[in-house]
Amino acid sequence: TVVTVAESSSQHGMTASAFASVSLEPPRVLVCLDKASRTNELLASLKKFAVNILAMGQEDIARAFARTGEKPFAEAGFVTGVTGAALLEGTLGWIECSLFDRIDAGDHHIVIGDVLACEARSGEPLVYFSRDYRSLKET
Repeated sequence: TVVTVAESSSQHGMTASAFASVSLEPPRVLVCLDKASRTNELLASLKKFAVNILAMGQEDIARAFARTGEKPFAEAGFVTGVTGAALLEGTLGWIECSLFDRIDAGDHHIVIGDVLACEARSGEPLVYFSRDYRSLKET
């Protein structure tokens, strides 16, 4: 997943491998963010974010957003969601959230969000397991 936030007209984001559903009623999700990341810092003050669920074939986007520095929003292509955060093109879906809670968990924060809007498409997700990107399909 790539977590995105918007500060004024500027977009920020990072790859996050820890993402899960928390609750169906009310709808809530969680994502774990490195405390040192700019995205985590901005999310604390902005209180809104989006989670982009990457599709198989978007490994280059996952790697680019995992690096520090400028992020390739223009190259990836995006639309602006209701939270102002970037919704990346070609993903399997996205979830826009308002911040419900932020829990200290060592060198990360567990960020819990209330779902404001979401969309999903069919396809195979990009999976990161055992230090590599993998397919869920058996070969």
